[in-house]
Amino acid sequence: MFTPTREEVRRFFHETWRKRDSVLAGIESMALDIMLAHPQYHPILEHPEAAEELEENPFLHMSLHLALAEQLSIDQPGGIGLRYRKALERTGDVHSALHVLMSCLEEMLMHAQQEKSPPDPDRYFECLDRMR
Repeated sequence: MFTPTREEVRRFFHETWRKRDSVLAGIESMALDIMLAHPQYHPILEHPEAAEELEENPFLHMSLHLALAEQLSIDQPGGIGLRYRKALERTGDVHSALHVLMSCLEEMLMHAQQEKSPPDPDRYFECLDRMR
């Protein structure tokens, strides 16, 4: 599993934002779509030092969106696409449905970090299935 440092994640988002009017590589394009969907983070992307003053972590939020976008693009773990469609039916809104999945993704990742174990897709899906 790729585990970038906090600085590497922030640098990726800042550099992608800086290059937004240029031709972007695959994951950069996905990241830019996520950044554009979150105008509340644009000042932080324009001025990196402003992020230090926040209580929330916009880079974690955008990283979860990016991880989920990748999962949905290849339906991995297998069945995530079906669960997304169910969340979309339930919420009626793309962004809200993504946030449902992201809350379970974050729960799974936090558990894996606490237990010092690999992420468990079964735990992820159990969380999603409880949210019906």
